[in-house]
Amino acid sequence: MSITTKDVEHVANLARLTLTDDEKEQFTGQLNAILKYAEKLNELDTAGVEPTSHVLPLSNVMREDAPKASLPIEKVLRNAPEAEDDQFKVPAVLE
Repeated sequence: MSITTKDVEHVANLARLTLTDDEKEQFTGQLNAILKYAEKLNELDTAGVEPTSHVLPLSNVMREDAPKASLPIEKVLRNAPEAEDDQFKVPAVLE
């Protein structure tokens, strides 16, 4: 399989990109080099290799979720640019 300049133009059009002729040629060459490398990977014998999502065995690395007291509201609002009624005051988004 190889990429043509027409393929590059089509993808650029989908991505709403304007490419020069030099860029089209450059990307065509680069994409063909990537496909050529991927073709080399197909030569590997993977018959006895199980599919994996990660190379290392992983278990849940999250800590236990334990409830604890939150910060006092005064400390939370200390660095707020503006506060009102124990809440952050922000500019109105809707009129």
